[in-house]
Amino acid sequence: MKLNIKRPIVFFDLETTGVDVAKDHIVELCYIKLYPDGNEESRTMRIKPVNSLGDTIHIPHNTSLIHGIYDDDVKDCPTFKEVAEELKNVFSQCDIAGYNSNYFDVPLLVEEFLRVGINIDFNNTKMIDVCVIFKNMEQRTLSAAYKFYCNKELKNAHSALADTRATIEVLESQLSMYGDCLNNDVSSLSEFTTNNHNMDFAGKIIKNAEGKPIFNFGKYKGQLVAEVLHHDTGYYNWMLQGDFTLNTKQVLKKIKLSM
Repeated sequence: MKLNIKRPIVFFDLETTGVDVAKDHIVELCYIKLYPDGNEESRTMRIKPVNSLGDTIHIPHNTSLIHGIYDDDVKDCPTFKEVAEELKNVFSQCDIAGYNSNYFDVPLLVEEFLRVGINIDFNNTKMIDVCVIFKNMEQRTLSAAYKFYCNKELKNAHSALADTRATIEVLESQLSMYGDCLNNDVSSLSEFTTNNHNMDFAGKIIKNAEGKPIFNFGKYKGQLVAEVLHHDTGYYNWMLQGDFTLNTKQVLKKIKLSM
């Protein structure tokens, strides 16, 4: 069953230097952009990971063994800063989908944009995480999902293009298999797969039942952010200086300013 869309949707996948959203960087990005008229466009780009000083970041050997991308493969590639405006245009005014994307790919993509000074707005973006559908229904990996739903072996797993293409096929098969409980529209699928309580992509700050910001980690977990910042004035600076994502710090600053 083909996905029912009313505006463009970007399926994408990242290969990275690691799995820490606050510290790691993108080394490959693939996207397949689907349009309501049935057309699509796709691109895979390698990206040279650099730090804030412009120094090249080493891709750990164990990570390279997983996705097959080594330092030499990206040494002459553009940095994220050099492709940021192009990618901003790709994702602008579109919905987004991926595999485990709500918990990793989207947060890391947003973090990369913030690192180069671009505050991309996803507030009105519907996000579909195919992994959430799969885990809720079957609880397996992408390769197993591809085998289960599409009856195919996933060749070149951890290749961004192969993973992205497989994600589209898996979602279309899920729509066919679970048509009685999954509505074929982006809004419904986004609601099914997205944690709407998160205020930041990393889920460090969430909304409670009354819609007020609370911490979702550490010693103040479950406590109102405003109350914590009021009685523990050092906690705010500790978070801003800590290994939290730029997006988390951005949300914290907004809450602080609204107090």
